[in-house]
Amino acid sequence: MNRVDAKACPIIINHIKVALVGQPNVGKSMLINSVSNAHLHVGNFSGVTVDKTEVLFNYKEYHFTVVDLPGTYAFTDYTIEERVTHEYLCTGDYDIIINVVDSTNLEKNLQLTSELLTMSKQVVIALNMIDEAEKEGINIDAEYMSELIGVPCIKVSAVTKEGIDKLIEAVTLKYETAKSQTKLYFSESVEEEIAQLVWYLDKHKFESENTYRNIAINLLKGDKTTYAKLHDEPIWIELQPILIEAGKHIKLHHNSDDIKEAFAEEYASFNRGVTAEVLNQKKQEEKRTLTEKIDSILIHPVLGIPIFLFFMWSLFQLTFEIGNIPMEYIDIFFTWFGDTIGATIANDDIRSLVVDGVIAGVGAVVLFVPNIIILFMGIALLEGTGYMSRVAFLLDGFFHKFGLHGQSFIPLVTGFGCSIPAYMSARILKNDRDRLLTLFIIGFMSCGARLPVYVLFAGAFFSPEMAGNILFFIYVSGAILGLISAKILKLTAFKGKDEPFVMEMPKYRLPTFKLIWHTVLTKTMMYLKKAGTYIAAASMLIWFLSNYPHNIKLTQSYETKIEQTKDIVLKEELHNTLNELELEQSYLGVIGKFSESIFTPLGFDWKMSVALQAGLAAKEVVVSTLGVLYALGNDVDQENRSLMGAISKNISFPSAVAFIVVIMIYLPCLAASIVFTREAGHIKYFFYLFAFTSVVAYIMAFIAYTFTRFLF
Repeated sequence: MNRVDAKACPIIINHIKVALVGQPNVGKSMLINSVSNAHLHVGNFSGVTVDKTEVLFNYKEYHFTVVDLPGTYAFTDYTIEERVTHEYLCTGDYDIIINVVDSTNLEKNLQLTSELLTMSKQVVIALNMIDEAEKEGINIDAEYMSELIGVPCIKVSAVTKEGIDKLIEAVTLKYETAKSQTKLYFSESVEEEIAQLVWYLDKHKFESENTYRNIAINLLKGDKTTYAKLHDEPIWIELQPILIEAGKHIKLHHNSDDIKEAFAEEYASFNRGVTAEVLNQKKQEEKRTLTEKIDSILIHPVLGIPIFLFFMWSLFQLTFEIGNIPMEYIDIFFTWFGDTIGATIANDDIRSLVVDGVIAGVGAVVLFVPNIIILFMGIALLEGTGYMSRVAFLLDGFFHKFGLHGQSFIPLVTGFGCSIPAYMSARILKNDRDRLLTLFIIGFMSCGARLPVYVLFAGAFFSPEMAGNILFFIYVSGAILGLISAKILKLTAFKGKDEPFVMEMPKYRLPTFKLIWHTVLTKTMMYLKKAGTYIAAASMLIWFLSNYPHNIKLTQSYETKIEQTKDIVLKEELHNTLNELELEQSYLGVIGKFSESIFTPLGFDWKMSVALQAGLAAKEVVVSTLGVLYALGNDVDQENRSLMGAISKNISFPSAVAFIVVIMIYLPCLAASIVFTREAGHIKYFFYLFAFTSVVAYIMAFIAYTFTRFLF
């Protein structure tokens, strides 16, 4: 297949936009990413924070844009992802749909396919994972299936890249030919009502981009969008009684009072018929599949949870051990960069702003990028292989003991990456009490933004050999505390019956390097984007507040003493004293001193209290704020430039423990708090969350500080 880069192929005359759709875990992203010379563009769908991944590539004289839509089992609107997919398929600007189907589970996947066939769209079906199907003795007659349902059906494999060329060729051929009618037919009673509605619409020459058959099916199914479009049309008055009678007729033949159930039966019958015609499975010896063999170990009732904890412990060990290696070089680079830039700026104030404010603040955040990459990569691997779904099943019984739903595991684990998508993924919980309870507990799962703070303090007080264990202990402690809090809230504020837990268990698959890299790169760039935007702005603000107003008399007094002193050690002490006094008399010092009394029982000085308050905007700002406050002047000498050295020098161990406890528990960042409020449904829940997390954080930090002081 001749696929080339755009620069090498200027004769592009046609643009084909493809909507890539399929059920979850069918390998959509892996399939389209396997196209050579493909380029990824990542953004968000308009008005929502759902990822919008576009894959761009050229084929012959065509330029392809493939929009990878969120996975959905059917045309439902339960979650925001399902709504985004449904809305885009109905109203989006695209030419063709590629429906990716799992060949090893054909009948179930045809549930979505059959609904797509009712649309007035060009469709090509990609029978993915055909290599796995063949290993299981499954044979699908793709040619007969194409003839049977009226759309091209192509056997492909995202792993081996089998059939990729043929799939793209089928899409271009479909694009070049006239739109054809699919062969999805319902039972006699339904087809009778469809025919009557089509006749009625044709009689009145109703104008629409969709076919009359598609409009008729949507009307019979009770599609709200179609009803809204026709409601203001003149024909609606005559059409309404026809629809009422049609609905009664269909319900009567299906012995159901729910039209959706009736159509679900229709789709299921169609799917069974297609599967029976095109699928042939050889009888094989009854032996356990690889997935079953792995599951016998990983979701073992006794060994399952210890194995999961071991995986997580290993991930945090790698996060610190490997991530710690490049930190020293990044630190050296930003020190050199600051010195180099500073040497070119004559004005003392501007030089301090750039070097001590912007470069030091952003550098303190960028320092932890290696740790962030390793953590995201580990979580992406666990999710991509299908292991996370097993853990949700494994922990279901355990979660119910604490009042949480089994499906709560998904948003809670997502919270280890970022609280924002975690809050949004809580929509999978249909019961309001379960969903609200999960929303309140997500913040106890330490997000990636808190990792730099943990790494900073773990590196300051522990050896590299111990730091990974400390990270694991911090994350597990937060999770355990969240479970205990969930139990308390379930017994008080969120009383109610538990709902049963149902979840699909996908087969184990090894995700491609390209897919993992795309996931990690996207999240890391989001982290760096924050470092280069409002974290830089926050660093500049902290610098300004910590440097102004100037006390000229104080400065001149100490500079005179320093000039008159010949003792190098005494000069150093005078410099440090001057820096401390200037900082205490600054705007930041005034704010810190004002709030210091609140945090004194926790062993915090005013600098730590200021860092915590700055962290309400974004947890990464805690590190950059400490970088500005503790890395000024001569507080950190030439032998120990790192922020870790300054932390261990200025903060006691009990205070550090209490500080970590507060970071672990207190209110998430501003952006996450906004999403929480939106998902909870009312502003009052934000104030409940603020009060709840603040009280718990303060009490637990006080206990941790007192207990640590007693031990050490």
